[in-house]
Order: sequence, then C-alpha cells, then structure tokens
Amino acid sequence: MLRECCIQGIAGSAGNIMQGIGGFVFGSENSASSEDSYVERFLDRISNGVLADDRRAAMAELQSLVAESSSAQMAFGAMGFPILLNVIKEERDDVEMVRGALETLVSALTPIETLHASKNAVQPASLNSDMLSREAESISLLLSLLSEDDFYVRYYTLQLLTALVTHFPKRLQEAILSIPRGITRLMDMLMDREVIRNEALLLLTYLTREAEEIQKIVVFEGAFEKIFSIIKEEGGSDGGVVVQDCLELLNNLIRNNASNQILLKETIGFDPLVSILKLRRGSAYNFTQQKTVNLLNALETVESLLIGGPAGDPGKDANRLSNQTALAQKKILDHLLLLGVESQWASVAVRCLALRCIGNLVARNPQNLDALASKQVGEEPHVEPALNAIFRVLIRTSVLQEFVAAGYVFKCFCEKNSDGQALLASTVTSDASLSSHATLDVGVSMPFGSMLLQVLISTEANEDFEACSRAASVLSHILMDNVQCKERVLRIELETPVPTLGPKEPLLHRIVKHLALSTSARNTKDDNPAISTGESYTEQLILKLLITWLADCPSAVNCLLDSPPYLTYLLELVSNANSTIWVRGLAAIVLGECVVFNKSGQNGRDAFAIVDAISQKIGLTSYFLKFDELKKNFTSLSTSSHQRKPITRSNTASMAETEDVIENEEKTEDGHPILVEIFDSQFVNFLCKLEGDIRERVVDIFSRTKDKVTVLPAELEQRDGEIDEEYIKRLRSFVEKQCSEMQALLSRNAALAEELVRTGGGSGSDSSQKPGGSSSRERVQSEALRQDLQEAALRIEKLKSEKLKIETEATNYRNVATKLEADLKSLSDAYNSLEQANLQLEAEAKALRKGEKAPYPDIDAIREEAREEAQKESEAELNDLLVCLGQEQSKVEKLSTRLKELGEDVDALLEGIGDDAGLPEEDDDEE
Repeated sequence: MLRECCIQGIAGSAGNIMQGIGGFVFGSENSASSEDSYVERFLDRISNGVLADDRRAAMAELQSLVAESSSAQMAFGAMGFPILLNVIKEERDDVEMVRGALETLVSALTPIETLHASKNAVQPASLNSDMLSREAESISLLLSLLSEDDFYVRYYTLQLLTALVTHFPKRLQEAILSIPRGITRLMDMLMDREVIRNEALLLLTYLTREAEEIQKIVVFEGAFEKIFSIIKEEGGSDGGVVVQDCLELLNNLIRNNASNQILLKETIGFDPLVSILKLRRGSAYNFTQQKTVNLLNALETVESLLIGGPAGDPGKDANRLSNQTALAQKKILDHLLLLGVESQWASVAVRCLALRCIGNLVARNPQNLDALASKQVGEEPHVEPALNAIFRVLIRTSVLQEFVAAGYVFKCFCEKNSDGQALLASTVTSDASLSSHATLDVGVSMPFGSMLLQVLISTEANEDFEACSRAASVLSHILMDNVQCKERVLRIELETPVPTLGPKEPLLHRIVKHLALSTSARNTKDDNPAISTGESYTEQLILKLLITWLADCPSAVNCLLDSPPYLTYLLELVSNANSTIWVRGLAAIVLGECVVFNKSGQNGRDAFAIVDAISQKIGLTSYFLKFDELKKNFTSLSTSSHQRKPITRSNTASMAETEDVIENEEKTEDGHPILVEIFDSQFVNFLCKLEGDIRERVVDIFSRTKDKVTVLPAELEQRDGEIDEEYIKRLRSFVEKQCSEMQALLSRNAALAEELVRTGGGSGSDSSQKPGGSSSRERVQSEALRQDLQEAALRIEKLKSEKLKIETEATNYRNVATKLEADLKSLSDAYNSLEQANLQLEAEAKALRKGEKAPYPDIDAIREEAREEAQKESEAELNDLLVCLGQEQSKVEKLSTRLKELGEDVDALLEGIGDDAGLPEEDDDEE
C-alpha cells in the first residue's frame, strides 16, 4: 500500500510537470497525454503487479514505447527512474527483470531523431541523462552490475554508462573516480567476451578524454599491454573499428602526458606502434577507408610522442629528444616516407600527417637530420634523395594542406641547422641549361638546387607564379638566420630572356620581377571576375622570402636598390588599395628593411633617401598604419586558427570520404588557410621585433636633416691670428646656423602635423559607418603624432642648450676683450705720462748743462699729478673689482634659479649671510 501511494504521488506530480514540459517541447499537450498514460500504466504494473510474467510483459512493452516515442521518454524521465532503479537494486535475483530495466534505461537515454524537431528543442534523452547522472548512488549501483554473470546485464550496463558519458562526461568522470575500484572494474571488462570488451573499450575512450587522474589509473591497470594485444588480435591497421577505438584510447593516454609516454617507452616500447605503420609496397587496393582512419590514429600517436608533452613542461625537450631517438632506431623514417612521399595512392590526410611526423622527427635532432639528408627513396633504377622527392611533392600537389605539410618538413630541417642549410644552398648554382621557359616536369636525377632554381625562374604561365612562390617558401627556410647562405645565393646571376639586350641579372631581381608579374596577374583577375580563381597566396610567400633575405644582409639591400624601378614598385605596392592587408603590410616591412639594414652612402640610395621617398609617396602616418593593420590581423589569425581535432568515432562516422578531414581544416574564417602556416609564431615574433626597429630608425632619420651638423670642439676655440671681432662673428654665424636647422626641423614637424590632421579628416567621413575602426585609427594617428612631437621636442631642447652654451662663451670672450681693451688703454696712458716726464727731465738736463738756473719744481703741481695717477690706478683696480663682483653676482643668480627649480627656499638660505661682520659691534654696544 505504501509503495502504491508513493508511486501515485510521484506519478501525479511528475505528470503535472511533464504536461507543461511536453506541451512546451512538442507543441501539443493532447498528443502526449495518451503516451503519458501508457507509461504511467506500465510503471504501475511493474511496481504493483503480482504475477511475474505480467510485470515482465509490462517491462518489455515500456521499453518498446520509450525506444520509439520522444514524449514517452519525457514521461518516463519524470516518473520512471525511481521505480526501475528500485527493481535493479531489490530484485537482483530476477535476471530478466534487471535485464529489461537496463534495456529500458538505455532506450530512455538514446536520442530519437524526428523529422519536424526543432534544433533548439529540448531533447528528452539529454534531460533523462541529466537526472540519472546527478545521483552518485545510481552510478555506483550500475558499476556493481558489472560483476554479474549474465552477459546482457553487463552489456546493457556498459551501454547505459556510455550513453551517460556522451551527454555529461565531466560529471560521470567525477562520479566514477569517487567510487572505489570503479576504473578497475571497467578495465576488467577488457578481458571479457569480445562484445563486452568492445563496449568497455568505447566507454574508456570517453572517460579518458582530458581526465588526467583517470588516465593514470588506466595506465596503472596495464592499459598499454591490453591495447596492443587487442590491436594485434584484430589485425593491426587492417582491422575494423575496434582498432580505431584502441588507438583513440592510446592517444587519450599519451597526448600531452609526458609521464605516460615514458612509461610506454620503458614497458613495451615502440615496436608494436611502428608495426601498425608497416605497409607492403603496391598494396594500394587494400587501402580501405577504415584502414585510412586507423593509420591516421596511429600517426597521431606518433605525432604526440614526437611533440614530447604539454607546452611549458620543463622535461618536454628531453622527452622529445628521447622519443625521437627511440623511434628513429625503429626505422620509422622509412615507414613515414613510404606513407607520405612514395604512396601517392594513399589518402591525402595520411600523406599530410605522415609529412608532419617526418618534420617533427628531425626537428632539432642532429642525428635524425643527418639521416633525412642522406635518405634515398624509390626503387631501382628510380632512386632519389628524400628531400628531392618531398620538394617535388611540394611543387606538384594540388592540395594546399599537402603543400603546407611538405613545407613543414623543410622548415623543421632548416631550423637551427646551419650545416643543413649550407648543404642545400651549395646545390643552388646557376647553370646554362636552366631556362625561364622550361617546364616544371623536372627529372629525378636533377639536383635539389637545380630543381629549386628552375622553379624559381620559370615564368611560362600564371601557374608558374604559384610554383615560384612555393619554391620561394623553401628558399626562405634555407636562408633563415644564415648570413652565409644569403651571401652565397645572392651571388647567383641568371641570363636575361634576351642575353644581347643586357648583362646577367641577380636572382634577387628575378624574384622581385616575378612578384611584380604576380601582382599584375592578380589585378587582371580582379578586373575580370570571370577568370578569378579565388584568393592567391603567391605574393605573401615571395614577400616572406624577401623579408628573410634582406634581414641582417646589407649587401642584399644594396642589390635590391641597384634597380630603382623595384623601389618604386614596392612603394606602389604598399599604397595599392587592391592589395590585401597582408601584402601591403609585408611590402612595408621590406621597405623598412631597406632603411634599417642600409649601409650605403651613395646619394639617392641611402637610408635618408628611402625614408624621404616613403614620406613623399606614402606618408609616414599611412606607412606606420600598415604595421598596425598587419598586427591586428596577426591577432585575428591566431584566434581563428585551431588545432586539428582528434580523430574519433563521432567525427569519422559522418565522413563520406577521408579527404573531408582536409576540407574541414581548409575552412578558416580569416583569409587563406596557408596564412596560418606563413605567419607562424616564430615569423610573427620576428616581424614584431623588426617592426619596432623600423619605427625607431625611420623616426630617427625623419626627425633630423640629411647633413648632420656636428659640433666639434675646435670650432669653439679661437683660431691662431683670429681677432676678437672675427671670432665673435664666427660664433654668431654658428649659432644662427643652429637656429636655422631648428627652424627647418620645426617646419618639417609642422608639415607632419598637417598631414596627420588631413589623414584624420579624411577618415572622419567613415566614422559613422565604422566607429570602431575610426577610433582605432585616431588612436594610432595621435600616437604617431605624439612620438614625432616628442622627438622634435628633444631635438629642440638639445639645440637650445647648445645655443645657450655658445652664447655664454661668447659673452665671456666679450668681457675678456673689454678688459683687454681697458688694460691696453691704461698702458697707453701710462706710456704717455712717462714720455712727458722723460721730455721734462731732458729739458732740465739741458738747462743744467748750459748753466742756466733750473726752475724750481712746482710742488703742488707734482702732488696734483701724483694724486691723478693714484686715482687712475684706483679706478682701474675698482673696475677689476666690479667685474669680479659682476661675475660672482651672475653665479649667485644662476645658483638661486637652480635652487628654486629644485624646490629650495632661497631667501631662507640667504638669511643671516653678511650679518656676521656686524656682530662684534653689537656686542660692544651691549657692553
């Protein structure tokens, strides 16, 4: 009776809830009412029935109804879970009832697809999973059923747990971790019958996703041995979906988990993994879609091992090197080359992932780099170096992701490998057999450098520009951070199309010419949409090569500037509105390198001339805006790029072809997919650093005149034989010259300010349409103006200080000249007085010799004359004293001004000074 009351209470309250929810979801309350009543009737028969057969029949009918009707699922979720969980808990001996209850629960958690269901409609299966997974006791009850002897009980239990984990993985992971030996019970199921094992394997793949604690327990329970045992039993890469589940579980355990990678290497090693990748030559007809998926999973495992661990892990590099060495010892390079290069009948996705694994295998590993450099592929007599074969794949493929993957191999091969770069650069030599009209169907026996150069100079058709840009991307890796290779390739000279019309031209000039032709071809396509084939990436790749080549290579900059039309073309490319932001920004970087790394002193080719051309043709503000636009797109590109999703059952079941993986990866929101590969983190960091150097150098050159005025100490000294008037006149002329330079600087910055105002006014009309872009542009413009004005202010202050110093020195010299004039006048007066006295004495002597009576000297006249001479001497000394006092007074005024600037109270400091002389008198008065 109590059970009946409880059931009726639950059913009544749940019925009211389900009537509202069902009406909201399915739009018709009447359509679900009959099914609700059926569910309620079946549950009543199960809980209150007396006959066992009647209860089992009710359970079967309930399962059938729930499996076919979404409204029945909703009604069951509201009132059926307590009843069926009670059956499982209290009636464990009745295997048929427990089996039926589990099957009904699985049906309640399985989504039902309907034709008229809305995308935003609430799924009853998801609601039921939410209700069941919230109770930890129910999860513990289900795990306890795995120890039952009945096959179907264990089977339906695993299916029920899998259904729960697909809807709420985090919640179920936490619940199972909280149950003692919960993971251990699931691991025991891997040793059960095949069907049970497969269900347990699928459940573990869901549980181990991004769950480090569960991963540790699974590995501790011997997961590696069991996984590879099942793979071997199922036939390796030729196996079915079970092999895929095993490899997915393996990837979950070792992805970004260095400790599990080490445990795998030290316990069973990498032999079982490498054996999955072994293929027989000529086995193209056995390459099924399932085998493709299995190989992709195995290659994903290899890639995880070669990465070494999560970013920021201190032991990542050591683990990566150890895994690289161990895998190379297992001859995995041969298998990867067979999959990625030789087996062109293989899936594109397999080829791409195999090429990326080759790159990761040799990255920063000297032994593996040497192995790849010396590796040969193919069969006799068609044997060629592996790098040549990879380059041919890079040039010929029509799939962009395969081109990117092949380029990744060269990037990893050349990164921090100066010997490898020199090896490849040494094969790039000009040859009389090379022709700009030759086809790209190069032979197997052609050296790597000849192949590269042939593709670079080929200009036969528009497709050649694409091939040229791909070869340019390889050459950029060869030249990256290697000045010796840059100088070596710079010396390569090519025959002109018509040798009689001119001398040979450098390879650098030919590449810039191809860039111009590519731009012209793109503009033609833009003018004629009928022949447009979509966005091109040729200009970005060639510009990346130019940026790499010119960096830290003044001779390359001089070579580029040897041809003035190329500078004009770059200026036009930066200001070309039809070019993309990437092209304009990269072209601006190339121009900036012509300033930063320009060591030329020739007129018209030096750094000042380049900056002057930028200011006149583009405008300094507009030029700097190209950098800001480029950096903004770096941010959007990094946010839009995404890591490749792990290959699982869920994303392979809907694939019609395996190449859909590649197609999905090519669909990016921002620009061409190759942009993500061009602007990798290393190149972006390089550009950001270079952009700062360019700004600093351009502003420095723009804020001063071409001819620097160097103040030499000799010019401040009076020359030998130079009179004071000429010296003062020369100093005044020097000061005036400094003032004129300062006025020219002010005029230039005034022009810059007018240009900023004009640019801001021109963009104001678009402010209503693009408020965010307008404010951003105004901030950039104001920041550029502020920096320029700061530079100008510093320069003006420097000139003012120099002017003040020169004026002070001129005043000092003027005072010295005045004193010298006074001394000269006094000496002249003294000389005249002495001369008069001498004449008087001579007259007296003559009179005495003649015997005449000498007149008595006039005492008063002599006294008056002596007084006048003494007065003159005292006046001269007084003048000297006044000059000294004037100098001291000037010093006091300067010190007072400086003390006031420092915040000192000058009057307080001077108070009492000079009163000491009066103290004794005051004391006497007091006495």
